[in-house]
Amino acid sequence: MSGYLTTHVLDTARGCPAEGLKIELFRIDGERRTKLKSVVTNDDGRTDSQILPAEAFEVGVYELVFHAGAYLDRTGAPPEQPRFLDVIPLRFGMSQAQHYHVPLLLSPFGYSTYRGS
Repeated sequence: MSGYLTTHVLDTARGCPAEGLKIELFRIDGERRTKLKSVVTNDDGRTDSQILPAEAFEVGVYELVFHAGAYLDRTGAPPEQPRFLDVIPLRFGMSQAQHYHVPLLLSPFGYSTYRGS
């Protein structure tokens, strides 16, 4: 089995997928942080393809960076300056060549994540 990475963003305050949210993927090697990809979620709150496909997969430490502030500004969340949540970095490890799904449940004042399937 080959490994790959997917993500999904749900806006729990509005009860819908988070469409148009920018996500960046980085690989972490010690102190080095290498940007691998930048994508935007579709109308289902997902990326149009695997954020890290099997042909690029390697075990290691990665970081997904969710640009929540710009999304919240666009969707009419209560304005504040600065935003309580703006950029959300999630750093995680992938230790085996399998499917990793790292979703984000988002509201203007909180978020959660988990290893999904």
